[in-house]
Amino acid sequence: MNAHWNSFLNKKLPRREMLKLASAGFGQFALAGLLGAKDSNPLSVREPHFTPKAKRVIFLFMHGGPSHMDTFDYKPLLKRDHGKPLPFAKRKVVSAETFNLLQSPWEFKQHGQSGAWVSDLFPNVAKHVDKLCFIKSMWGSNSRHGGALLELHTGSDTFVRPSMGSWVTYGLGSENQSMPGYVTICPTQSHGGANNYSSAFLPAPYSGTPVGSVGVPARDARIPFIANHETPRDIQRMEIDFAQQLNRQQLETTGPDRALEGRIESFELAFRMQAEAPSLQDLGNESEITKKMYGLDNPVTEDFGRQCLMARRLSERGVRFVQVSHTYKWDQHANLRRDHLGNAREVDQPISALLTDLEGRGLLKDTLVLWAGEFGRTPTAQGSDGRDHNPEAFTVWLAGGGVKPGFTYGSTDDYGYYSIEPRVHFHDLHATMLHLLGFDHLRLTFRYAGRDFRLTDIHGNVVKGIIA
Repeated sequence: MNAHWNSFLNKKLPRREMLKLASAGFGQFALAGLLGAKDSNPLSVREPHFTPKAKRVIFLFMHGGPSHMDTFDYKPLLKRDHGKPLPFAKRKVVSAETFNLLQSPWEFKQHGQSGAWVSDLFPNVAKHVDKLCFIKSMWGSNSRHGGALLELHTGSDTFVRPSMGSWVTYGLGSENQSMPGYVTICPTQSHGGANNYSSAFLPAPYSGTPVGSVGVPARDARIPFIANHETPRDIQRMEIDFAQQLNRQQLETTGPDRALEGRIESFELAFRMQAEAPSLQDLGNESEITKKMYGLDNPVTEDFGRQCLMARRLSERGVRFVQVSHTYKWDQHANLRRDHLGNAREVDQPISALLTDLEGRGLLKDTLVLWAGEFGRTPTAQGSDGRDHNPEAFTVWLAGGGVKPGFTYGSTDDYGYYSIEPRVHFHDLHATMLHLLGFDHLRLTFRYAGRDFRLTDIHGNVVKGIIA
């Protein structure tokens, strides 16, 4: 890059052309500053701002908005006052009018030494409550799926911004130089689509690599075109070297080009992945006991079980941020009893297996596991058996990675309609995640379009009360 800029500075260019080329390089200057002068590999391992408690993240995304008062937020008054009007003002209508209070169809019991309440939707996850840290006072700014998904994933519900996985990989690099730093398994193609795992204005190597997509069975989800059985590896290396030489000559001619620079990096990574990815994606070397633990022997749990097992394998092999998605199933405006039950049956055993497996392999202590949807549901009914969107209150839980185990933070009102202080916004969740990974969220920035951007924008406070 230095050679390019020396030649660039010796040219006499019109003012507009100079500004165009200079602005295109601002992002590279920011990246170079973070990477350090000695290593220009964007995925090289880098040190955080301070000693981290977590080294990696697994995000279990429940797309659609699980109902908190039917899963982890026990509300006995909801059962007592079933069928009565809500005794205080509702938020404005989101999708359609809601009516009187609707009790949960499921029974809640206390579990573990912590005594955490869990509904009988999640009998297997309930066994792990002493590992879990519940945040029951979550809230978001958007009541629509698209905006809420973007806010959860990127911190903004109105602008295209880098995803949280991209920010994590930008800050820490990847522990495995032969794999992407950020992988998303069977991601959604709606409600923001690729913007939920895009690197946006961050350099291309920090974008999430999708493995499969919604509608593709997890058994068929593969990184495409990863094996080349026709061309010997040494010939491939020669072909790539020649293509890269041409690409770099183009950069010398045109000046900084983030798209071209991204392609250069992607070619190199794709070449290295040929040696790593095929064996990583092959579950054949997993024991039958492990496969059964994740539910691969059961058609109900097999699909999400494969995602969770692959998340463990990717994390174990140095991928920094892995997302698995249960897409798009939790949006019960009707048929709450039937569909929430079916959804929970698909994910309960695999999630339990993942927590057991991570702990057994010594990975849970420095792996941050996050379970979340994009919002909660209303305690008031839609129709006879449904709940509307509710961004004012919902529950997420975390495990491992430096959070307090067997702990509950925050609460909602007596019926679960509004979160109560201390409320936790998505910005606060993001700030806390970065803190656990060793970053001051105010300092993890990238300069773009004349300003320094960060995952938390101009918001966010670390939720210190959940940190062990």
